This record gives sequence, structure tokens and C-alpha cells, in this order.
Amino acid sequence: SLADLVKIAGLLLIWLAAWHLGCILAAFIPKEAITTSIANLQDIGKKPVLRAPVPKRQKCDHWSPCSPGNYAYRILSGGGKDKLAKVCFEDELCVIDSTDHSGEMVTFIQNAPEGSLLLMVTHDDGSTRLKNDAKKLVEELGSKEIWNMKFRSSWAFIAAKGFKLPDDIQKEKINHSDKKKNRYGGWPAEIQIEGCIPRNLI
Repeated sequence: SLADLVKIAGLLLIWLAAWHLGCILAAFIPKEAITTSIANLQDIGKKPVLRAPVPKRQKCDHWSPCSPGNYAYRILSGGGKDKLAKVCFEDELCVIDSTDHSGEMVTFIQNAPEGSLLLMVTHDDGSTRLKNDAKKLVEELGSKEIWNMKFRSSWAFIAAKGFKLPDDIQKEKINHSDKKKNRYGGWPAEIQIEGCIPRNLI
């Protein structure tokens, strides 16, 4: 009937209008927005991924910070020809680039005022380059290993002049050259000691 034909024609016109409108909208909507919307729909129902926060860097690269009222320090011996010895105190870094400090070391220890904190480390060979007068002064500061150094031993030491360090901190460490275990050819692996010193001791 005529009425049915009119209805069919009207439905066709509505369908064509909707199709054209969809084409027009697709032309103006960025592809990125469509992609994002699809991705967001796919994420519905998924559990959120928890990410650990980036750890905050601590003074002298400690894993955990020193408590308030403490100084942070780290002493790292040299390793081979290229890895220089380093001393860090309260995030101030000193790189040791000289191989003959014996005379300077004697003068420095003798002139250091009471209440001084002394951090020492080797690079290359402290057994021969460090003279006996320097070794004797280091021994008087409490070193147990200064006379045990061998050719190219790695050695680190922290000492106090005029006061006593806490008993629970590591004060000295040594690693001898061994052809079977050396990391850098004729040199052993570097060693380090680190810790926290109460400010009220100094």
C-alpha cells in the first residue's frame, strides 16, 4: 500500500542520514582519540598495576639514610689503573688521583687538630709507597692492618684524632692481591667501608 511505501522510504532516508552523519563525525574525530577510547574500554575490569616509587638518593649513595644528627661517609679504594680511590663525606666527594702521598700524609696527620675525623684509602700500592713514618702514625691512630699491607693491597681506614669512634662501626678493611682472584689483572677488587658518625662526637 501507499502508506507502507511511505514508511519504507522514511526509514531509508533516516538510515542514509545517520550513515552520512557518522562519516562526517569520523572525518573530524582524531584517530588517536578513537584508539584511546578503545584502549580504555579494554582496560575496564583489569586490576590496577602498582608501581614502586623511585627510591630517593641518600648521601654518599647509602642504601638507607643516616639518622638526624649523624654524618654520612663512604671510603672506596682504587681498582686497577682506571678506577680511582674515592672518599665521600656528607655527599662531598674527593677523588684521589695521586700515587705518592706519604710525605703529605705525615704532615696532614701531624697538623690535624684534635677532634678531626681522618679517612684514608689506597690506590695502586700503599705497601711500598707509604713510608714507615707514615705507617707508624696510622698505627697510632688505631690501624690493625697498616703493617700487613702487601703489594697492591686494597685498604680503607677511618680514624679519629682526639676522640673515640663508636665500637659498632667498621673502621678498617683490607684485600690482598691474589693472581687467582684479582679482578683487575694485577690488582684485587676494590673495597669500601661506609657508615654514619654521630655529630656530637666531633
